[in-house]
Amino acid sequence: MLDDVRSSRLVALLLRLQAGGPATAPQLAAALEVSTRTIYRDIAALQAAGVPLWTEPGRNGGVRLLEGWRTRLDGLTGDEAAALALAGVPGAADELGLSTVLVAAQEKVLAALPPDLRGRAGRIRQRFHLDAPGWFHHDEPVPHLGAIASAVWGGQPLRIRYRMRERIVERRIDPLGLVLKAGTWYLAAAVDGHVRTYRAGRIVAAEVAEGEVRRPDGFDLATWWAAASADFGARFRVFTCRLRLSPWALRTLPHVVDAQAGRAAVDAAGDPDAAGWRVVEVEAESLEVAADQLTALGAGVEVLAPPALRARLAGIGAAMAANNA
Repeated sequence: MLDDVRSSRLVALLLRLQAGGPATAPQLAAALEVSTRTIYRDIAALQAAGVPLWTEPGRNGGVRLLEGWRTRLDGLTGDEAAALALAGVPGAADELGLSTVLVAAQEKVLAALPPDLRGRAGRIRQRFHLDAPGWFHHDEPVPHLGAIASAVWGGQPLRIRYRMRERIVERRIDPLGLVLKAGTWYLAAAVDGHVRTYRAGRIVAAEVAEGEVRRPDGFDLATWWAAASADFGARFRVFTCRLRLSPWALRTLPHVVDAQAGRAAVDAAGDPDAAGWRVVEVEAESLEVAADQLTALGAGVEVLAPPALRARLAGIGAAMAANNA
């Protein structure tokens, strides 16, 4: 694995110099997310392999390739192509152990572009950023994510121990894919011919099992996830509350509750009253979850029903007022 990582980094370094011209060792270290000492070792390795590059001291010096020399190593490996799919998801490639592979893939793509498009791609990357997890989320620790991801990429079955409420169960699963949703990793896996969802943070042990993963015919991770997440949300949204919301709170609602439930509530909202407030009905997992979520709306929410939720929010508001008096 270490040899693969270093090979990818050497290729990334070479293509960075080919595409971007001379650069200092600290600049290269920052681009490849390694130490300056590592860059100097990599330069020595490339020189020993016959690559015509050298370093020049001084203010305008740096590491440079012989003018006109170009490498043919600009094809993407399978791992690098896969890592590019994670380029817009903050932290995902790093969590899966693919950060160096992703850097190599990006450098290869840039090296293959004509100079004018290469500059445009660089500007786009500096100005636009996709935060796929969304607005409100917390990151959940997943101690066995590396082992899970390795099994997903390698098509290896797993034996896992999984925490279900107050008990631990053991399963032999065929891992099919990983999904990052709102800072939480979910594993799609086939068990006894059925695809099931496992919250990766609840996997307390994972080890490779014998055999090969059997993927269901026609299985598509994105399509499956869209259907599974909708079904999952519908089954767990069993607590209904009636609210009166200010215009700002109505716009914000889909960002503080389940997005699907929030959009449905907004679409079905009643007519505005004299103050512009509107009445909606929202489904949540429980009274406790609803109270925690609706607190984010502050003074823009009034609970009309049920009374228990109204009392809970009033108590939270009183405590906040006392703490900030």
